[in-house]
Amino acid sequence: MRNLSSPARRLFYNVGFFGRTIKGVGAFILRGQAARRILIMQILFTFVQAWGIFSLLAIGIGAAVNVIGIPFLARISQEQLIYSLLISIITRELGPLLGAFIIIARSATAIATEIAGMVISHEVEAYISIGVDPIEYLAVPRFLGVTISMFLLNVYFSLFGLVGSFVVAQIFNAMPAEIYFDNLLQSLYFQDIFISIVKSIAFGMIISVVAITEGFSVERASTEVPVAGLRAVSSAFAGCIVVDILLSALYYMVLR
Repeated sequence: MRNLSSPARRLFYNVGFFGRTIKGVGAFILRGQAARRILIMQILFTFVQAWGIFSLLAIGIGAAVNVIGIPFLARISQEQLIYSLLISIITRELGPLLGAFIIIARSATAIATEIAGMVISHEVEAYISIGVDPIEYLAVPRFLGVTISMFLLNVYFSLFGLVGSFVVAQIFNAMPAEIYFDNLLQSLYFQDIFISIVKSIAFGMIISVVAITEGFSVERASTEVPVAGLRAVSSAFAGCIVVDILLSALYYMVLR
């Protein structure tokens, strides 16, 4: 029973912490000048510095879809379906999920270990002693930074994947860019864009909240810092996968 209650308590705590963080967003916008540097640095680390790996993944997946899909669809005279396949894989499914996995590996561990180190060194207590709200100063800018970065990287991944796939498509079946992108736009629906945006924002919120709460959960031993980073990764992975399944099911049941 104890093993079941611990994850349940952690889930309820994360939900409560999410609500507290959302409440602190307004205060951060109004009087968070001192913490805006943290927001900028978080976006720089999570979004800007991840461009390289995202570009490589997006182009590689777009190329793989074309390399595998075009010959197969040609055998059944359904080459036109390659555009729907690209939208489904890159924009709707893999874009948000792969982006979440990369951000978990890069940012979730960094945030969790950084905040855990602050707790161990009594830096958080020092903020409280001088009247600074650690949620507003430490949690909110990281929450906003990761969520904004996740959204921007998802858009970046979709654009790079679809444009990169066009370059690869020229090897198999050269066509004018107008025809390719016209067919692509005809296969792209508002529902696809909407669910992709919802997934990216949801994943960003999950990753940031889990990483921050795991960082704050340490007590006094320095050995807890790497453990907090590992817990943040595993919990964020599980949360993103569960939410991805739920949102995909909602898409096919309601929006499709």
